[in-house]
Amino acid sequence: MIPEEHALRQLFHRTVSDCYAEHLGVHDREVTSYVADLLTEFCVVENLYCIRDDEGKPVREMSKMLAAADPIHGTAPSFDAERKVRKHIGDYALFSTGMFPEAVQRSRFAGDTSFLEMVRTGKESYYIVSQFNLFEYQNEAPFFARLADEFETYMYGLTKVRGELDRMGTPVYLM
Repeated sequence: MIPEEHALRQLFHRTVSDCYAEHLGVHDREVTSYVADLLTEFCVVENLYCIRDDEGKPVREMSKMLAAADPIHGTAPSFDAERKVRKHIGDYALFSTGMFPEAVQRSRFAGDTSFLEMVRTGKESYYIVSQFNLFEYQNEAPFFARLADEFETYMYGLTKVRGELDRMGTPVYLM
């Protein structure tokens, strides 16, 4: 995990907050902090591809990620594991479609999924996470419902973040 005081995390927090406020009218600190932390953590490739297959290799195809999230017909060992993988799928879809839409359209991030399908899957995954609304997940469930409902808005905000990083001369590379 990249420390709170790290310059990269601070850059992402400032840039996401500024872009979301200016271009979207979003002044929601919970959302902007979540998105900025997501950008920071996904700078570490192992975090971007944290789902692993049976051989320990990173899973890059959306269909295989979805199978890893399915506790009944897939490989998720529990409903808690389903929630964890679905959260990652939502994060991965938001990051990919917002920061690298051109790569998703060329299937570099999507693998076997179209851009529109990745957006739909990201929204659906956040919605599923929001349905885990009891016990230890009760307080964060409404937040994930907002991410699902406003997925396209936050995705568009990330395109503005990417543009601002490009404008500042901060290189953003495809993994």
